[in-house]
Amino acid sequence: MNRSGLRDNAPMKAQAVLRWAGAAALLLLSYRAWGWGGLALAGGGLTFWGLLHFTRLLRVLRQAADQPVGHVASAVMLNAKLQPGVSLLHVLALTRALGERRSLPAAGLDGFRWTDASGSFVDCEFHRGRLCKWALTRPVGESAETGAKSGVQAP
Repeated sequence: MNRSGLRDNAPMKAQAVLRWAGAAALLLLSYRAWGWGGLALAGGGLTFWGLLHFTRLLRVLRQAADQPVGHVASAVMLNAKLQPGVSLLHVLALTRALGERRSLPAAGLDGFRWTDASGSFVDCEFHRGRLCKWALTRPVGESAETGAKSGVQAP
């Protein structure tokens, strides 16, 4: 922990340094190979790549800002679409809403919950911005009620 009470995340810092070093190397190599034209081409490509990611980030956050925090249309469908290792941004794009914060600071995990109108919810745990675990929880008696409505008897 640093002075502000936030966790230091050394692997994320290392990734950021490697990305900047890779971009600098690409610019240097393109300049050495093709001169100013190569530098302009590589710089334009890097700028375009950065703008694509920035635009996606803003679009996902704009969609999430218009929805209630922690609400999803169907928790069961969200549970079916989740896969281990996807980023928090990808989960936000799936849910179209910010999750209700359920932090687990001792374990180094970030926890979020999305709930639907029936009371079912999905708890997701992220480690370094990637989904590592999730669990669907349904309210008690929901399976018997839905079975009776559809004409199928619950076991």
